[in-house]
Amino acid sequence: MGEDALYTIDNVVPPNPIENLLRMDRIPHIWCPGCGIGTTVNCFVRALQTSGLDLDKVAIVSGIGCTGRVAGYIKLDSFHTTHGRAIPFATGLKLANPELKVIVYSGDGDLTAIGGNHFIHAARRNVDMTVILINNMTYGMTGGQVAPTTPISATASTTPYGNFEQTFNLPFLAESCGAVYVARWTAFHVRHATKSIKEALTKKGFSFVEILAACPTLYSRRNKLGDGLDQMIYFRDHSEIKHGADTKTVALDFQGKITVGKFVDIERPSYQQLMYDHLKKKLGDQYIPSPEMKNVYGKNGN
Repeated sequence: MGEDALYTIDNVVPPNPIENLLRMDRIPHIWCPGCGIGTTVNCFVRALQTSGLDLDKVAIVSGIGCTGRVAGYIKLDSFHTTHGRAIPFATGLKLANPELKVIVYSGDGDLTAIGGNHFIHAARRNVDMTVILINNMTYGMTGGQVAPTTPISATASTTPYGNFEQTFNLPFLAESCGAVYVARWTAFHVRHATKSIKEALTKKGFSFVEILAACPTLYSRRNKLGDGLDQMIYFRDHSEIKHGADTKTVALDFQGKITVGKFVDIERPSYQQLMYDHLKKKLGDQYIPSPEMKNVYGKNGN
């Protein structure tokens, strides 16, 4: 088509509605064909667009790994941190500027293996942040080693005869440590995941959303489970939506039933709110909080 060709409705490509929040100069992304991480980014951006949040006060933090690359593609204040340290970086951001909405977006290996200690204590303290964890059931970027989320009997590069280690039940872990919002979906459940992310973004305290997106290259292929499309069909056919399910009962088995839904949605004071109230009570007029701290936590206990 020449430069002077007349454009019509039929040949004009409409802009992608999420481009305004993507660093398009870094596209195409690095994720493998069939990987569900890109799908979760779409869910996240659409949730953010309808959240009502001031995007100038939103920061996204990620660690190392395939999902850790998400922060580099989102057109927000973003931080690609060291392995396992996304949550303490995010905690520091929130404490330094309480007006920020801080989001951690990373993988199961980064957040629950080397970063597991930070995960449990941020949930225990109820630090005001949203954690979006993409569970690809392996270490996808470094060779497909067994991870804390690799199902028992599934093979990995470090367990060629099958994994025999107990697997984390992440919703139960998050709830038992103190998270106020806990949900799980798969990369197939795009509308449900988008809704849960939006709810998590507007929740005060430690909110947690797990999205299953099995690595097609180093998990599905190694375990002879087919390609990315086969995985989506499996998610569709083997998932059961069960809101409010007891998180003790939602552990994952190798190619077993998957329980998805919103499991926890409760209220309790955040770490920052407790700190503000404690210092105000102990120090009285001697306590002079920052304007940001007073603005966020000094109004009606919110």
